[in-house]
Amino acid sequence: MLALLLAMDDCWRRLAGVFDMGTRVGFIGLGTMGSRIAAHLARAGHELVVFNRTRVRAHDFAAQYGGRAVDTPGDVAEGAAVVICCVGHDEHLAQVLLSDDGVLATMPSGGLIVDHTTASARFAREIARVALGRGIGFVDAPVSGGEIGAEQGTLTVMAGGRAEDFERVRPLIEHYARTVRLLGPIGSGQLAKMVNQLCIAGILQGLAEGLHFAEQAGLDPHAVVEVISKGAAQSWQMEQRHDSMIRGVYDFGFAVDWMRKDLGLALEEARFNGAKLPLAALVDQFYADLQAAGGQRWDTSSLIERLRPRTVP
Repeated sequence: MLALLLAMDDCWRRLAGVFDMGTRVGFIGLGTMGSRIAAHLARAGHELVVFNRTRVRAHDFAAQYGGRAVDTPGDVAEGAAVVICCVGHDEHLAQVLLSDDGVLATMPSGGLIVDHTTASARFAREIARVALGRGIGFVDAPVSGGEIGAEQGTLTVMAGGRAEDFERVRPLIEHYARTVRLLGPIGSGQLAKMVNQLCIAGILQGLAEGLHFAEQAGLDPHAVVEVISKGAAQSWQMEQRHDSMIRGVYDFGFAVDWMRKDLGLALEEARFNGAKLPLAALVDQFYADLQAAGGQRWDTSSLIERLRPRTVP
């Protein structure tokens, strides 16, 4: 009898959209960002069912934070009120959501998928079309803030989707995000993330040139940054990256490969909407130079190395 009452209560909560403490959450993708996001949910008391393509990561996560590691993305969706994805590319997302053993093959009507992957807006709309056709909500919700933001629970989440779906999942997202906002219909989150990456690329190139100029002029770049960071030139990138750029240390952070992927998404979208992105196209080629020099996994702040003749010709 108790089991029946619990099942009825779980069903009611799913239909009502009550994602409170103890909600079963499926989580797919336990990389640098995903593992930290999922950890916040576990610490908040949610029951996690996790999947990762590298199975040992899922089992290690479950051993550390509790919950259960499963063998397929479809297993994640069974009994989960919401499934959160944080993978790498459109292709990865298609595999975990749309394949025969994917989430949409097993998730019952009334469920909700939240996608933190940085992907194309057009693919987000296609996934949503399939999901909504099966009575399943979908919110595209890429994040910004990097590894530090994920660790500290201070991410920015840019969302696209139906207002009712967003409001259902907002309490979960607020466990690991400082800023969460619905920006429009499906795809709007991905479009906003493209804006984010375009701005970062331009700032980093300007910072790289400024620090290089200071070095060539014989100035102490640390001293220069200490002064100008108190004025209009201040930025998150300057605060967080100037020291490692001056020292030439890039074995951390957001990889050049990932930034090229993100800029590629923005440049592709611009071909459809008519936006002119000359600086983004130029910086994208600068990142290609770094890839050719072996810097595929360097942090995006490594743009300054193109300007130092000892590293990149």
